Amino acid sequence: MRILLFNLATDVNDPVLGFTTRWIWVLAERVELIYVITMRIGHIDMPHNVQVRSVGKEKGYSEPHRVVEFYRHLLHVLRNDHIDVCFSHMIPIFTVLGAPVLKHQGIPIVTWFAHPSLSRVLKLAHHLSDRMVASLATAYPYKQDKLTAIGQGIDTQLFSPDSRVLPEDPPMILCVGRLSPVKDHPTLLKAIWLLRQRWHRLFKVVVLGGPVSPGDEVYVRSLHDQLDKLGLDNILHFQPPIPMTSLPSWYRRCTVHVNLTPTGSGDKVAWEAMSCGKPCLAANEGFRDSFGEYAHHLLFRYGDPEDLALRLEWALSLSDGERAYLGSYLRQHVMSMHSLQRLADRLVQVFLEVQAC
Repeated sequence: MRILLFNLATDVNDPVLGFTTRWIWVLAERVELIYVITMRIGHIDMPHNVQVRSVGKEKGYSEPHRVVEFYRHLLHVLRNDHIDVCFSHMIPIFTVLGAPVLKHQGIPIVTWFAHPSLSRVLKLAHHLSDRMVASLATAYPYKQDKLTAIGQGIDTQLFSPDSRVLPEDPPMILCVGRLSPVKDHPTLLKAIWLLRQRWHRLFKVVVLGGPVSPGDEVYVRSLHDQLDKLGLDNILHFQPPIPMTSLPSWYRRCTVHVNLTPTGSGDKVAWEAMSCGKPCLAANEGFRDSFGEYAHHLLFRYGDPEDLALRLEWALSLSDGERAYLGSYLRQHVMSMHSLQRLADRLVQVFLEVQAC
C-alpha cells in the first residue's frame, strides 16, 4: 500500500506535534511507501520508505505561496507514482485543497480530526472525505456519519514506568499541555488554593507547557496575575514546553497528573501520564472508558475547583501500594485501547475499507 499523508507539522522536537513522527515510523512498518506533505518541517529522521516535502511555513512563505507549493508537491507525487489512499492528519485545509485532484484520480481520503473547534473548513473536509477518524467519538465536533474512533496512538514504549525513578518528595501535581483558554488552568489554580487550606502537608504543582498563538499570551499573563492574587507563587511553578522525548521523566516524577480540558476533545497528555503508570484526573467524559472502574474517582466536574480539590486530596492520600496498583491498571487500559501499535493497525484497516468501497 502506498500512502499520501498530509501533516500539520513534521518535527520530532515540536512539543505539541512531535508525536506525529512516531506515528509515521510505525505506519511505515505496515505499508510500502509514504509520501508526506507537511505544513512545516523541522528535525526529522525517517525510515527509507518515507519521503517528506514541506510547503514552507518554516521558511516564512506566505499563504498563497504555500498553496502553490502544496499543489507542486501533490502533482509531482501523483505524476510519478501510484497512490492508494490519502491520510490527512489534523489539517482539514489540505483535505479541501487536495480533494479535487485526488477525487479525479479515484484516490480515497481519510481525515483525522480530534479537537472541539468546528469550522467551515472542517465541515467541507468532512463532506469531501471518504472517512473521518478520531481518537474518541466525543473528540470529533461534527456529524458522526463518516466517523470511526480508533484510539489515540500513545507510544507505550516511550511513555512507560521506570522503577528507578521515584516520585518527588514533596509530591508533585503535574499538568502538561499548551497554555490556552481551552485548557482551563484557572480551575486548577483555584483548586490548588482550596487544597492548600485542607491538605496540611507540603506539595507542589508544575504546569508544563507554553502558549501557541499570540492570543494565548494574554491568557498566560492572566494566569500569572491569578497566581499572585491567590498567593500560590511558592507552590505552583510554570515550566516551558519541552520535546516529547523529555516528557516521560516528568510523568514518572509526579504523583498525579491533571487534565482540565472539557468533553469534546481527546487530550493525549492524559493517556501519556497513564501510560507511565500515573493516576490522572480529568474533566473529559471521553476518558471514562480509559479510567474503567476508577472513573468515579478520577473524573471531576469541568470548571469545578471544589470537585477537583477533593479528588486531588484523594489521590495524594493513597498509599504507595494503592497508587502503584492504580497506575498499573490505567497503563493496561492505555495499552489495550490507545497504543500506537493498535492505532497503526486500525488505520491500515480503515485504509483497506475505503479502498474497497
